[in-house]
Amino acid sequence: MIKMLHKMGIRASHMYAAGLASIGASFATWMMSRKYEKAALARADRWGIFVGQWAPTFMALGIALRIEETHADVEEEAKTEMFDRASGGVRERTHAGT
Repeated sequence: MIKMLHKMGIRASHMYAAGLASIGASFATWMMSRKYEKAALARADRWGIFVGQWAPTFMALGIALRIEETHADVEEEAKTEMFDRASGGVRERTHAGT
């Protein structure tokens, strides 16, 4: 799933931003539920807690994507290094005349 998110262009910074937005949304839903609904305070608390539980999930996905990004960079370096070793550290010229 993490590789798929990475291929879709979602980066760790996007998930971190979603986590921070979730914290703000948690506070906002708590305030709105408390102020505008005629239900008890317990209901406002439940709404705030429900939305607030999204933040750790987004942060965990951000960490997983950061690892995937780092891993992808390391794999790319390893491929380049293997190419250099196979050619003895010398890259052949591909154009004619040299």
